[in-house]
Amino acid sequence: MISPFVRRRRLAMELHRLREGKGLTAAKLAQDIGVPRQRISLLQNAHVAPDLDDVRRVLARLGVAEPEWTTLMNVARQAQERGWWDKWADEMGPRQALTANLEAGAATIREYQLMLVPGLLQTPAYTDARATIDHPTRGPQFDRIRSLEAREVRQEMMARPDGPRYEVIIDELAVRRPAVDPHTMAGQVEYLAGVGHSREHLTVRVLPLAARITRHAVPSSAFSVYTYPDPADPVVVTVDTATADLLLAYQPEVDYYLELYEHLQSASLSQAESLSFLACAAEELHSLKG
Repeated sequence: MISPFVRRRRLAMELHRLREGKGLTAAKLAQDIGVPRQRISLLQNAHVAPDLDDVRRVLARLGVAEPEWTTLMNVARQAQERGWWDKWADEMGPRQALTANLEAGAATIREYQLMLVPGLLQTPAYTDARATIDHPTRGPQFDRIRSLEAREVRQEMMARPDGPRYEVIIDELAVRRPAVDPHTMAGQVEYLAGVGHSREHLTVRVLPLAARITRHAVPSSAFSVYTYPDPADPVVVTVDTATADLLLAYQPEVDYYLELYEHLQSASLSQAESLSFLACAAEELHSLKG
């Protein structure tokens, strides 16, 4: 399944490009095809699934011919699809639901985590502990058990042979500063060291506290970068905030985070060094909990 959200973004970008190419305003286009201007705004904002009849009318007014017409109608149909996360969205939390949507059909996921272990690499005990701690920010319909089940589904999908290439940079802070109880933290770090050896499509790197980053580009928050097999689909970046994820698809903003990730990657330990570091850190944590 291809991410419906990404397909909505793709459709919105294409329709905006075509409309401007014809020299039409959104208001004029709406008038010409006989729909309220708000309907065109919804299409171009990618906030909701598109109405296929509206898309057909827009494409006809803009004079879109084959094969582009078929391509865009297929994109619009895929943008209407509902993933497994939709029925659980309230219980698992809208933040995790959006993440699951973006993960669907991704070719690569590149992630930097500043204070916490990445969700896709969390043990059930770590996830459960954090869900309890973060519960007040999740909304009244949040269900801790359903959230754990959803996290497990996401992890299973990422671990499949046809899953995306997953590259993660974990700041040393996320290892050294316990975000959960010592027993859970020790098991989590031990798991990280092991899974880095066993999973083919996974690269784990640790960014040391003393690392020298190019141009001192110290990141202020965690972020993730999603790319997709179709080069016409947008690259999407999410940036963590305390209560929600900031989503970016504007190219200059995306380029900034792509460059930042490269700087962090260059300053990080190698995969082998990182896994050795994590194994040693796990031993230390096990000794402390005793």
